[in-house]
Amino acid sequence: MNTSNRLCLKLIPLLVLVFSEPSISRLVNADGSYETIPLEKDVVTLAVIQTGINSLQDFKDPKVGLKQNLDHMLEMGESACAQNPKPDFLLYHEFPLTGYSSGSRTEKLKYTIQVPGPETLELGKLAKKCDAYLIFGSYATDSDWPQHILSINAVIGRNGELRKAYWKSRNIKRIYPDREIPTTTIEAVRNKYREKYGMDEEFPVLKTEFGNIAVSTVQGDSFIFAAFAMKGVEIMLRTATLFDESDVRAMSWSNNFYSAMANITLPLGGPYSDSGGKSIITAPNGDLLAKHPSTHEEGIITAQIPIAEFRKNRTIPHYALDMVQDVFSEYQQEIPMNHLDMDPKELPETGEAMKDYFDDISRYLNK
Repeated sequence: MNTSNRLCLKLIPLLVLVFSEPSISRLVNADGSYETIPLEKDVVTLAVIQTGINSLQDFKDPKVGLKQNLDHMLEMGESACAQNPKPDFLLYHEFPLTGYSSGSRTEKLKYTIQVPGPETLELGKLAKKCDAYLIFGSYATDSDWPQHILSINAVIGRNGELRKAYWKSRNIKRIYPDREIPTTTIEAVRNKYREKYGMDEEFPVLKTEFGNIAVSTVQGDSFIFAAFAMKGVEIMLRTATLFDESDVRAMSWSNNFYSAMANITLPLGGPYSDSGGKSIITAPNGDLLAKHPSTHEEGIITAQIPIAEFRKNRTIPHYALDMVQDVFSEYQQEIPMNHLDMDPKELPETGEAMKDYFDDISRYLNK
């Protein structure tokens, strides 16, 4: 990326402040209320499906692996749907179809799906049969975003149709000493994303007859979840891999919403084996409603959510935003937003190249 492009990247936040957008509909109601649609039932059932992963990278033909993973998703979903009470939501983890892949951008692009696509059609049949919302994460590509690797959470409705594809809001940064996560998030192309989909889609809330939901793969970022809560989320569905239980419980408590985290299982004795599994469902006070006991065994956990009682007289959470506004207004992220808004040919090819790029555009390293 040339010097002039980097300079423009650093100036973007200033330009956004100076040239604010024309009037738009409110993102947050000033009276603490939030938009809903009528509930179909007073109590809903959430099922979290914990499974292992088979990386498409490990198959000579990725299509064979994709079919195998899809069949396993369908099998586990059928088992979940046979439970009593029948689930209203089926939540899978971050990448049940593709597994995790390593290597270069060129390599990773081989192990993605499209949303919607053949896989969502097949999973839609299960959702329709089960009469439930089906949610899963995946690496994905989109012809509107050539060469970008997306982390998408798909929500399939009870009718089998795709209701929404949630982009990951942002990636956690500076957690690896030698690399950065190469996927493209809303933060990485925020202005172009906003132009294409609208500001409301940065933190979209899906209003369903079973409650207001949203889906996220973000970890350890209280501001992201507060923004979703301000927009009226009642059930926050999460798909981050190798999660921290305290993060999920704290976000439920501080934002007054139900939540669930679906995790992958990992073989015993591996470097991250202690961080596998143990998927959870939490209450708005942070208490555990359900937890899978194993790090390495597959399974299903369920919990009932008294959504009608919860919604009664509820407002969005109470935040001290006015009090901290002066401090927040002076804070600058180390890595500017829109950092991957560039010619697709210039996108960093590897995690190591992404780190070098971040070092180059860092507001902290280049004072």
